[in-house]
Amino acid sequence: MRATTAFNQLLQLPGVNVHKVAFENTKVVVTVTLRRCRLVCPLCGYSTRARYDCRDIDSRWRHLDLGVWRLEIRARLRRLRCPEHGVHVEGVPFARHRSGFTRDFECLVAWLAAKTDKSAIERMLRIAWRTVGTIIERVVQDELDPDRLNELFEIGIDEVSWRKQHNYLTLVYNHRTSKVVWGAEGKDTKTCDAFFAELGKERSAQLTAISLDMGKAFLKSVKKENHAPQATVCIDPFHVVALATKALDKVRREVWNDMRAIDKKAAKKFKDARWALMKNPDKINDKQAATLRRIKRRGGDLWRGYRLKESCRAIFAGDLEADEVAVLLDRLISQAQRSRLAPFVKLSKTLRENRDGILAAIRLGINNGRAEGLNNVVRLIARRAYGFHSAASAIALVMLCCGPITLELPYERLF
Repeated sequence: MRATTAFNQLLQLPGVNVHKVAFENTKVVVTVTLRRCRLVCPLCGYSTRARYDCRDIDSRWRHLDLGVWRLEIRARLRRLRCPEHGVHVEGVPFARHRSGFTRDFECLVAWLAAKTDKSAIERMLRIAWRTVGTIIERVVQDELDPDRLNELFEIGIDEVSWRKQHNYLTLVYNHRTSKVVWGAEGKDTKTCDAFFAELGKERSAQLTAISLDMGKAFLKSVKKENHAPQATVCIDPFHVVALATKALDKVRREVWNDMRAIDKKAAKKFKDARWALMKNPDKINDKQAATLRRIKRRGGDLWRGYRLKESCRAIFAGDLEADEVAVLLDRLISQAQRSRLAPFVKLSKTLRENRDGILAAIRLGINNGRAEGLNNVVRLIARRAYGFHSAASAIALVMLCCGPITLELPYERLF
């Protein structure tokens, strides 16, 4: 079998024939020719028989390694004038525009990026660390489902930290597909406005429910005209319990400070009570259970705050109907208001303001549970990447791992 015939079968590059194979010191160079006669614009697919000039452009691409040998694809390409994009070198079916790598190579890099860190990919595939990020952005731009913002009915909007010093991303989730469909840097009203601007008036009018936390920024954007004022706002019960836990922790710190002013030794022992108070009763150990019993015997503000926190958790821990939750929630708001504990008085006001959204989440069964789960994936991505240099790089990797993208390894497209 001739070498060109063997490499035609081996590489399986679409739309080309292998013309020549050369073995150099550390790489194999495969020269190919395009089968088609028409020139195709790499940006829009416009095709023509007319060349812009008679000059051929020598182009090369890195392909999947052949054992320990680097494999390089070469071709001489023509230039054309596209009515929309001007003069460009013709596109090839096996590589993306302005990429020095074949699609198979880039798909392998993207798949590995979703599983491991860039440094491992750099060593394994012998490419630069920054090149990995560039390939990820190019694959996401090309493979991301262009219809991801269509047929949106129930969505979740949440923010997640991608870097220290209060650097956040706003992510929008489709509850029906459990996928991230949109992301941008920031966590304010302006950032959320950018999503609705891209979504458009018609598609925004299709939204029936939006799950949020209790922050004002996203709600302000949702209620704007031509955004989604018709959508039912669902407040995630997880954030309600989290607020009650934070209120209890504030009460604990106040009690600890008072004790420290009177008896530092007793205050030092009391400091260990934090996890006994914060954790669920069924998850505490024997030492923490003993601490909790001492707090109960002592009574006072701390025990009242603990009972309020547990009452809040119990409301949303069971499978209760919306009507039952409404009664218990109103009772909790009343008890917190009369507790004379400033953090819980503030909590009662917050719950009263968001009561309808909390009950809507129970009634419709829509909350930010999926969003929080995907946020954990995003945090794992950030830790695995050891940080990002830009929000664009962070969003690209988030969309690669959590967005509507289906990556195929090179061998999978053959079967």
